[in-house]
Amino acid sequence: MALQKISYDNLNSRQRENYNFQKVSAILADYGFVTLRLTDDWQGADFIAQRIDGETFLKVQLKGRLTLDKKYLGKHLVVCFPYQNGKWYIYPHDALVSYLLETTNIGNTESWLQHGLYSMNVISQETLKHLEQYAL
Repeated sequence: MALQKISYDNLNSRQRENYNFQKVSAILADYGFVTLRLTDDWQGADFIAQRIDGETFLKVQLKGRLTLDKKYLGKHLVVCFPYQNGKWYIYPHDALVSYLLETTNIGNTESWLQHGLYSMNVISQETLKHLEQYAL
């Protein structure tokens, strides 16, 4: 059987979400986590990651890029997303919101003020430096 790799760019949004879930699940396995995909967002989470210690559980929101959303505030979520060259980040949503509101102009944007949402396709070097602590 001859398998052919697919192009991520040719996937629709649902296929991309499935692809990203599989990719990040494999990476989290290296950190001792197993993942459970949720059929419907539960408390804002797309999936649960359970560590082999049996005590650590993460409620994870899966995104295609760095995303902040007011609807996730106070839900104890972590957000994971891929960035350049297959690198993944997983960050505590509320902590990153606080940091970026203090250090950037995001809080004054129409997107944040009107829609309660902000996302970045391109991340500044300063923000990337901060994100390094959350790199997988």
